[in-house]
Amino acid sequence: MRVLDSHLHLWDPEVLTYTWLEGPLTGRFGGGELERARIEDASEETAVFVQAGAREDESLHEVRWVAGQAGELGVVGIVAGVRLDGGTDTTVHLEELSSEPLVVGVRHLLQDEPDGTALSTAFVTGAREVAARGWTFDACVRHSQLPDVARLAGAIPELRIVLDHLGKPEVGTASAPLAPPSEWERDLAELARHPLTFCKISGLPAEAGGEWSAEQLIPFLDVAADLFGPERMMWGSDWPVSAVSGAGYGSSSRARWFDTVAAWAHSRGLDQTALFHDTAAAFYSL
Repeated sequence: MRVLDSHLHLWDPEVLTYTWLEGPLTGRFGGGELERARIEDASEETAVFVQAGAREDESLHEVRWVAGQAGELGVVGIVAGVRLDGGTDTTVHLEELSSEPLVVGVRHLLQDEPDGTALSTAFVTGAREVAARGWTFDACVRHSQLPDVARLAGAIPELRIVLDHLGKPEVGTASAPLAPPSEWERDLAELARHPLTFCKISGLPAEAGGEWSAEQLIPFLDVAADLFGPERMMWGSDWPVSAVSGAGYGSSSRARWFDTVAAWAHSRGLDQTALFHDTAAAFYSL
């Protein structure tokens, strides 16, 4: 099976500054570490790098750092970090990124911003510039912000938006799982009404704190499949963020998430070629 990981992170604290890293994630996660986390069943493995939270003034450096090693890493696209509500600064940043051929989309990390940020005039103006360039927008939000993403999709219907990590619903823990919240299902359904919105089957292991079970997370995948359908879902590892647990970092966790999603997709009769490769390739215009 060809695998296109739609959500891969890489970082090196000796090259760039990451103020959010803590615990087992504070080390370097680059080519050597990724090689130990490869998926054995993949006949070909490529990835889309998603900005990893480097300091804002280093975001362009982050793109160039990844692009410089993209061939050996199998990175075929880059989602760059950009503040979209910066007015002229946003325009300048987007123009600088246009010289980087691997850039296929942008992400303004919304999860720690106040609710409503994505609806501000400045943000919508920046997002329209993204759409005009034919790029995509990765929406990384908490579940309470899902209505904002739906309204953004309505305001810019030509903007291709992908929801990272299913909107980070509360999933509980392996020993105390939670059923999919009704508010999350309702807001996810509203987002799915917009035809150019997609979702990533990613990030749930991290929401469970790294200790998770398939039985715990599959109900959330079922909701996503019912709302978006196989043609608007793509698999992402969220490596290495979703590869940590109370015991620390585990290189096998990426393959375990792949195997879990593959088994679930098979049980539902979903098109695994689309889920693990083609949908992401089409979404990001690769």
